[in-house]
Amino acid sequence: MSVYSFRAKTISGKEVSMEEYNGRVLLIVNTASKCGFTPQYQELQELYEKYKDRGFSVLGFPCNQFMNQEPGTEEEIESFCQVNYGVTFPMFEKVDVNGKDAHPLFVYLTENAPGLLGIKAVKWNFTKFLVDSNGNVIKRFAPATKPKDIIPDIEALLK
Repeated sequence: MSVYSFRAKTISGKEVSMEEYNGRVLLIVNTASKCGFTPQYQELQELYEKYKDRGFSVLGFPCNQFMNQEPGTEEEIESFCQVNYGVTFPMFEKVDVNGKDAHPLFVYLTENAPGLLGIKAVKWNFTKFLVDSNGNVIKRFAPATKPKDIIPDIEALLK
């Protein structure tokens, strides 16, 4: 099993297989538009632009599970991301990342990269999961970790 075993709907409602990203290094992030970490969208977009031609993608999954910080519709979320941060990396429909309704992809990510003290639940918006080009979960990064601080890990996987 790998990240490629899952399917998700894009923010425009098209169901896709994660297999489409086979061979790419991925940074999978649960996002929110009304969070203190929301400005990370800018650095995520910068990472995507810098490395997309080398086999890297950022995948954004909006989530409203943390203090209702992503209340909008998919259309509102997409517009917010494009207008405010110029986001062009793939965005997906709003998902739950914890609990009984958690998206299966996030169940897999959290099982394979537990957080601090082995806690599997996603702690907050902008938790980041780094996945290698074979679909293996390599590392989890805390919400406060700036995307630019992940560059050494990304570059190591792109070699």
